[in-house]
Amino acid sequence: MTLDNCYNIRDLRLLAKKRLPAPLFHYIDGGSDDERSLRRNTSSFDAYSLLPNTLVDVSEIDLRTTILGQKIEWPVFLSPTGMSRLFHHDGERAVASAAHKSGTLYTLSTLSSVSIEDIGAHTSGPKMFQIYIHRDRGLTLEFVERSRAAGYNALCLTVDMPVAGNRERDLRMGMTMPPKLSLAGLMSFAYHPRWTFNYLTHKKFGLENVRHRISKGTAQASSIIDYVNEQFDMSVTWDDAEKVIAAWGGPFAIKGIMSAKDARRAIDIGATAIIISNHGGRQLDSAPAPFERLPEIVAAVDGRAEVILDGGIRRGTHVLKALALGANACMVGRPYLYGLAAGGEAGVTRSLSLLQQEIERNMALIGCRDISELNHSFLQTHIFTGP
Repeated sequence: MTLDNCYNIRDLRLLAKKRLPAPLFHYIDGGSDDERSLRRNTSSFDAYSLLPNTLVDVSEIDLRTTILGQKIEWPVFLSPTGMSRLFHHDGERAVASAAHKSGTLYTLSTLSSVSIEDIGAHTSGPKMFQIYIHRDRGLTLEFVERSRAAGYNALCLTVDMPVAGNRERDLRMGMTMPPKLSLAGLMSFAYHPRWTFNYLTHKKFGLENVRHRISKGTAQASSIIDYVNEQFDMSVTWDDAEKVIAAWGGPFAIKGIMSAKDARRAIDIGATAIIISNHGGRQLDSAPAPFERLPEIVAAVDGRAEVILDGGIRRGTHVLKALALGANACMVGRPYLYGLAAGGEAGVTRSLSLLQQEIERNMALIGCRDISELNHSFLQTHIFTGP
């Protein structure tokens, strides 16, 4: 299998599985506990069908929109994902370049394997930095100022990770940062010589945004769960979030909102965007799917902030259903990571291109010329019977 005969995100996932050592593939692919939320994130879209309108002139389809103050070519942008250089040696640089070429926004994670400044200099495309608040509170304001100086357009505060979820695949695989080639995992790395060669012949990497402050995950090997539990601040409150919003003074998203109450509170403290997310099913297992929470949160927000759906998207039809229920845009994480692992920047470009083509094609098939025209009239509801 090659990139050229990957025709959907599922194909890219299979190619990524073939090319990555098992611990790294399962780090992308896995969720928490029994992975019920992980599976439900995608299956929840089956609760609706798309209802087409016919005899509509769809010779021109307009997917353009504005999100977080940035004009983008289509209503999907890239979620923050940690340590992308684990999956391909070009890592975050490859992802940011592919996002720019696709005409959309890239989000850099606090736990990235390149720095805020590196990506700021690497791409002139729209970009957002995602913050976790660490126990060292001085890091937070430092992140804000570094993002401003490096030309980022927006900030995102992730709030659903006071402690790390119970990611049992990672525990079984001994996932560390940097990778620790234990005897138990040695055969998997031996069977993937391309990845191992690139790892050994490129500059070693760690958590570049905190390297100067924290040794865990940088100079030392540490499980991801240990890093989160030791460094993230469990005492973070709405007051802390409000201070970060005020310090930034620009477009600001809060990621990890799952209730109407929290959405209203986020708007009250100055957030300009609500990202409905359960962290890709990697935190609280048995949490509802973000898509299931979309109608109630859209009603609660009532146009006072942008609503962004994050989680479970594998098809362009998923995006159309979310927009028809009132989302302003969607975010994807695993789809582009599968592409990155499958083929670097070209693989990310392939994943984004496939989704964009699916959206445009299915817009024509439902008789909708502009994404701003999507609404409930394009949906038929079913009784959800997923896992």
